[in-house]
Amino acid sequence: LKQRIITALLMLAILVPAVFYPDRTVFALVAMGLIAAAAWEWARLNQCASALALASSAMCAGMCIASWSMGWVDAAPSVLWIGAGSAWVLVAAWLLRAGVPAWAKVPQTLRWLGGMLALWVAWLAVVQARTKGINFLFAVLVLVWVADIFAYFAGRTFGGKIFARKLAPSISPGKTWEGVLGGLTGVVLMAFAWRAW
Repeated sequence: LKQRIITALLMLAILVPAVFYPDRTVFALVAMGLIAAAAWEWARLNQCASALALASSAMCAGMCIASWSMGWVDAAPSVLWIGAGSAWVLVAAWLLRAGVPAWAKVPQTLRWLGGMLALWVAWLAVVQARTKGINFLFAVLVLVWVADIFAYFAGRTFGGKIFARKLAPSISPGKTWEGVLGGLTGVVLMAFAWRAW
């Protein structure tokens, strides 16, 4: 919990000024730096050497810059969002069903590439959200934060007391259905509060 709070405060100290800066370019660059760091970490998680991890970081930043120069920050092709959303749902369903052993059977290059594409699309989505407006961007960010916080505390408090079966024991043994319900409750409450505000 302490590490989560410290990380959240550090991220807020970096993100909030960038979000409110009048020129969205500042936010796009800060987000790109964070995504490039995530690409480095993803490469290391896929057992890539240090040089390849750095190249992955540069490649991800390059993908962001290329899409920016094509004007996708304002309006990316709808086929991109349909494809990314469909892939996310299908791969997640497959992984939940197959479990961790199936992930190890996916070729390392394909795992690496999938992560790079997911990071690039995440950057594009968050910068597009900032383009739509600060209120829209914060609605998206707060939605994720509230879901995570409520799920964490509900899981820690009630985990295993209501449902005997874990959420996905082969992937993340600590995740519980109580956490899912806590996250869902938090999101619904946040939605009503946000709308009223």
